[in-house]
Amino acid sequence: MKSLRVYCYLIVFIVMGSGVLPVGGCAKNKAMGSGMANVAGPVDRVPELAVKDTGLLSWLALGDSYTIGQSVADSERYPLQAAGLLREGGMPMKDPEIIAVTGWTTQNLLNALKNKPVSSSYAIVTLLVGVNNQYQGRSLAEYKIQFTSLVEQSIQLAGNRRERVIVLSIPDYSVTPFARGLDRAAIAREIDDFNDAGRAIAAQYKVQWLDVTGSSRRAANDRSLIAADSLHFSGREYRNWASMLALLIRPALQ
Repeated sequence: MKSLRVYCYLIVFIVMGSGVLPVGGCAKNKAMGSGMANVAGPVDRVPELAVKDTGLLSWLALGDSYTIGQSVADSERYPLQAAGLLREGGMPMKDPEIIAVTGWTTQNLLNALKNKPVSSSYAIVTLLVGVNNQYQGRSLAEYKIQFTSLVEQSIQLAGNRRERVIVLSIPDYSVTPFARGLDRAAIAREIDDFNDAGRAIAAQYKVQWLDVTGSSRRAANDRSLIAADSLHFSGREYRNWASMLALLIRPALQ
């Protein structure tokens, strides 16, 4: 038994030294400085996540800080809240597998999918990414190309079942205290432009589109919908997204 314990400790030491952590371990990635700047280090590297085949319905959630739930508890992430609502309604849904890091652009997410092999038979695939493209001043033309590739890959990951791919619109952070002193009108206008492009691509590929931007803008008059970091949205706002998302997922899986 002693030798077994020593061997286990050695394995733990090796794993920790490699920097491999479960997704929950990166839930609170902090951006360099303030705002949505990319996290320090190789942001395209995705932590490994062991998922057992339990016969339950699987879900892959792709995105950035909103999907990983920056500044909220893990249980308040919108994918986990939506999965919980589905289970309450009798649907045997696993907790979603999340590939998302604070600060990711569409290119970062593409790199992550290239570097991390994933299954091609998820029951549901959701995609929410693009706010960092806008924040970093990256072009809309670049976004369209990269977002199109992400939608195509999402369809493949859903086993080519287009109705099981759901694209969420980019929320509007111009309503948060973080945007004080910035050109809020310009931010909102640019986010609308990115969302118009994303919606058109979703329609072209016949995948589902969920508008959460309108809901996010209610935070302008309700501070409870904003997280403690004054930039991201709170678990209460993510609950709103989760409720809308569950309404789309349920018929897609029936």
